[in-house]
Amino acid sequence: MATVLEAMEQRVSTRGYTAEKLTAEELDTLLKAGLQAPTAANRQEIHITVLNGDNPILAEIEDEKNALANIQSPAHNFYYEAPTVMILSGDKAMAWSGVDAGIAVQNIALAAEGLGLGSVILGCIKNALNGEKCAYFSKALRLPENYGYQVAIAVGHKAVTKTPHEYSMEKNVTIL
Repeated sequence: MATVLEAMEQRVSTRGYTAEKLTAEELDTLLKAGLQAPTAANRQEIHITVLNGDNPILAEIEDEKNALANIQSPAHNFYYEAPTVMILSGDKAMAWSGVDAGIAVQNIALAAEGLGLGSVILGCIKNALNGEKCAYFSKALRLPENYGYQVAIAVGHKAVTKTPHEYSMEKNVTIL
């Protein structure tokens, strides 16, 4: 298992997965990583809905996403055929749910990398899940009452690899 710093250094967005399902132990580790994330005022309001990649609601979300964006026949669905998709939702009344979900999804992504799994963090379904069909999707995904979509993540065994991105300390950091 990679150290946290190694996982940060090595993690990339994986956009291709094998059909191999996650083990119960792998899924449990990822869920614990997400739930252990800090939250504003320790509200711990983030809820994680786990779906198998073949769950029919994912196809409905894909269709709605594409219709809203006027996309015809994309090369891949929004989760790149990953065997597991996690939808993170948060309390609509909590101003910091988006930040809390972002921290939780990063924990999941780093834990996935540490386990040798791939992941891609997904925001592209926001309009579909928060649009006209919001109530329908919230019910289908069994989101808690008064909760809304914040972010999603696809996870699975890597079928593709790529090099981690480069960055520039000079361009992206100011030390005063």
